Amino acid sequence: MTPHGVALKREVGVRELHDQLSRYVRHAAEGGEVFVTMRGQRVARLSPLESGDPLAELRARGLVHEPAQRKRPVSGRKRLAAAAPVSDLVAEQRR
Repeated sequence: MTPHGVALKREVGVRELHDQLSRYVRHAAEGGEVFVTMRGQRVARLSPLESGDPLAELRARGLVHEPAQRKRPVSGRKRLAAAAPVSDLVAEQRR
C-alpha cells in the first residue's frame, strides 16, 4: 500500500488504482490525468470531465440534433380499466 503522503503516479496499475481509487479520482477532478495499465500496457485514461454541454461537440459534427418538439403531445385517450386482476387472468390461462 502506498502512504497518502506520496505523490500520485502519472501511470498506475489496476491493483494500485483499486487500492487508491478515491485519491486518483480526486486528482483527476482537480485537473490531473492518470493512465491505467494492465500488465504494463496502457488500457485506460482517467481525466477530468470538461464542464459545459456534453453534447456540444456531437451537435457541431452533425451527429446529434435537437428534437423537433419539446414534449410529447398529451394523448386524448383514456386509460383502460382492468376487468379483473392480472393474477386472475394468469391463473385462468394456466388451467
